[in-house]
Amino acid sequence: MSRTAQYAGYVALVVTPLALLAGAFVAPPALTTGRATLGGGVVLVGGLAAVTERERALDASTASGFDRRDARDAAAVVAGAIAAYLLSVHAGLGPVVGSAAVGLAAGLAPTDGDVAAYCGSFVGMASPAVFPGVAPLALAAGVSGLAFVAARDAFGGVGGKLGTLALFGCATTVALTGFEYASGTALPWTMAPEIVAVAVVGAVVTVLLSVRLGLGAVVGSAAVGLVAGLAFPALLPAAGATLATVAFCASFVGMSSTERLADERQVAVAGVLCGLVFVFVSPAFVGAGGKLGTVAFVSAVSTVGLAELYERLRRRLR
Repeated sequence: MSRTAQYAGYVALVVTPLALLAGAFVAPPALTTGRATLGGGVVLVGGLAAVTERERALDASTASGFDRRDARDAAAVVAGAIAAYLLSVHAGLGPVVGSAAVGLAAGLAPTDGDVAAYCGSFVGMASPAVFPGVAPLALAAGVSGLAFVAARDAFGGVGGKLGTLALFGCATTVALTGFEYASGTALPWTMAPEIVAVAVVGAVVTVLLSVRLGLGAVVGSAAVGLVAGLAFPALLPAAGATLATVAFCASFVGMSSTERLADERQVAVAGVLCGLVFVFVSPAFVGAGGKLGTVAFVSAVSTVGLAELYERLRRRLR
């Protein structure tokens, strides 16, 4: 993509998480000191990583025109979105299982479009209360597809990037068409301990599957999502759906490369943040596809920022 498109992709990946966090700040319940501290800390540390990323994202040596590969990837995003939406809504599998099934099928297929299709599947997790049919969903997926190819060189290897691009497409479509987000209530902070525990396990298990067992990021994440989406609701009828969603969300943290999150300890730290941010943003952008990935992206970027801040302080103290 051209340098202008690269910049647009980078901006999409920076603005979308900020919009989600801002929505959480203004949504009920009333802002408390603890919520303000969590949100402000994430913005500051994540901002450090975003500034550091800017040069890599806008590397002129990687700039190029829109080519056949870009067109295939954009089309794969749309196809993945429609497939996941049909499985989720029309087949009644629900958004977690629908998206995970598309990701697993794409990851095991003998093609190179698995990442793009998985990105699209996150658009397909949108609630029919937001996009009541395939046509508006396809429009959102088209926007995400263009963002996907534009942001190819930005935040590479950071978990949750695909979902963030999906939320960008959904949020942009909502803003341009007048569709509205679904109604919902904030999760109680009393659920935070179990949510954080599930998030840590989901993130670490994804790393074990994708890196240690060599299954790859897409298959590792989709496998965690599929198992969680089937098992949690069956075993825990009251909170199962929420915890399945948390596990799937955290699996996107586990998609981070070892160049970004070096080992399971850093992934676990990002998993803790993922659980906390999941609760924090629960009343914002309800029903939008890609919200889970954006939560994971915020958490992974913040952890990368914390690691960079630690290294800078360590060098100064030498």
